[in-house]
Formats: sequence, structure tokens, C-alpha cells
Amino acid sequence: MCIGVKLIVFFEEPFWVGVFENYEHGHFSVCRVVFGAEPKDYEVYNFVQKEYYNLKFSNPLLTDVVQERRTNIKRIQREVKKEVGNRGIGTKAQLAMKLQYETNIVERRKRTKEEKEQEKEEQYVLRQEKKKEKHKGH
Repeated sequence: MCIGVKLIVFFEEPFWVGVFENYEHGHFSVCRVVFGAEPKDYEVYNFVQKEYYNLKFSNPLLTDVVQERRTNIKRIQREVKKEVGNRGIGTKAQLAMKLQYETNIVERRKRTKEEKEQEKEEQYVLRQEKKKEKHKGH
């Protein structure tokens, strides 16, 4: 069982963006945060402390479960250095963000359609009431 969170901060014209990758029980989910101006280390730390639990992560994707074994500290340092040098977000993160984006679009369209139908119904009821008011005077 592997549980972990990774934050990647990079510059995406014209803003600084952070991508949270959440690995939990064989599932992978991501969340994208736009920082705006280049955030300082302490600003990122404060953001993680205060806002992490308010973040809306994508729907979890099933990932390959790899048995994790103890690794040498120097190997971990090399991997961290390699990750820091690697700019951009991983393909799993991109896929998860794309799925989240598409899900949001579908939800927004459904909500908009319901609002329009509700508005039409209200307009219909108003017209019917006006017709009844006109006929009451006779």
C-alpha cells in the first residue's frame, strides 16, 4: 500500500501553476492550482498547510501498484534532483486533469440546461397567470 502526495510547481505562460498528485491505495488523482505570481517557498508551504484539504481532486484513476522497498538515501536524493530538474507535469497527471476538465464541462452543461428549463417553466407559469388575470375582469 502506497500513500503519497507530490506537488510540482512550474511556469505556464503567463502564470505559475502547481499540480498536486495524490497516490492513495492504488489510485491516482490530481488537482491544478494557479498561483499567479511566482510563489516563494514559505507561500507554497502556507498554501499546503491551509488549503490542501479544500482542494478538489480529479476522479481517481487506477494505477500500477509497485512493491515499495527501502531505498538508499542517496538514490532518493538523485531521484528528487531528477524530478526537480524535470519541468512540466507527468502524463498521468495530464490525463487525470484532462478527465477532470471534461467531467466539469459535462456537469456545467447539465446544470446550464436545467437552469434554462427552469427559467422556461417559470416564464410559462407567468404567462398562464397573466392570461387568467385578463379573463377575471369579464
